[in-house]
Amino acid sequence: MGHGAALITLVAAIYSVQHCRGFSQAVDNDFTFTLPAGRKECFFQTMKRDATLEIEYQVLDGASLDVDFYLFSPSGELLLSEERQSDGVHTLETVDGDYQFCFDNTFSHISEKVIFFELILDHMGEESEEQEDWKNYVTGTDLLDMKLEDILETISSVKGRLGKSLQIQTLLKAFEARDRNIQESNYDRVNFWSMVNLVVMVVVCITQVYMLKSLFEDRRKSRP
Repeated sequence: MGHGAALITLVAAIYSVQHCRGFSQAVDNDFTFTLPAGRKECFFQTMKRDATLEIEYQVLDGASLDVDFYLFSPSGELLLSEERQSDGVHTLETVDGDYQFCFDNTFSHISEKVIFFELILDHMGEESEEQEDWKNYVTGTDLLDMKLEDILETISSVKGRLGKSLQIQTLLKAFEARDRNIQESNYDRVNFWSMVNLVVMVVVCITQVYMLKSLFEDRRKSRP
């Protein structure tokens, strides 16, 4: 077996091990929804013991860009609550069960809110379960100068960095959406008040012309 064949065998083995066992990486889920005025929406996330749950939320659109947020444990205990916040980030160690988190817009009777939230679940799968010796999948590694452990570590590092980059891009998109909504709202306000000022100026000009004209007409009528 040549170096090329050994390298192909090594890469194939790495791919097989990765899909059989996987790397210990965080699971990232994000969601955007519209919360109507006077409504409350709750979501559930199943967690395992000794895992990590990170919740990040942002109000992208809606008057005042605020919402109430509540997080409950599987036993129904209120873990944290926030009132009239535009964003928040929370991380906690979990136990087995369904965690509930709610977004409350009941304090607003007119404005609906567009809310983005992201869940990052870490340590959800333990490598100790059904472990197999990945070295049994590899043949001909003695022909290579590099170690399989180093390759796996490099691949894991690259995958972790790619996952972090995806999370950052998702957050940047959410920030961009919120900033765009704020700019569009300011644009509409500027146009509205500009039209109001223009109408007021036109009315004032017409009133002044009318008053001046009426003064001259009164003088002509007062002559003998």
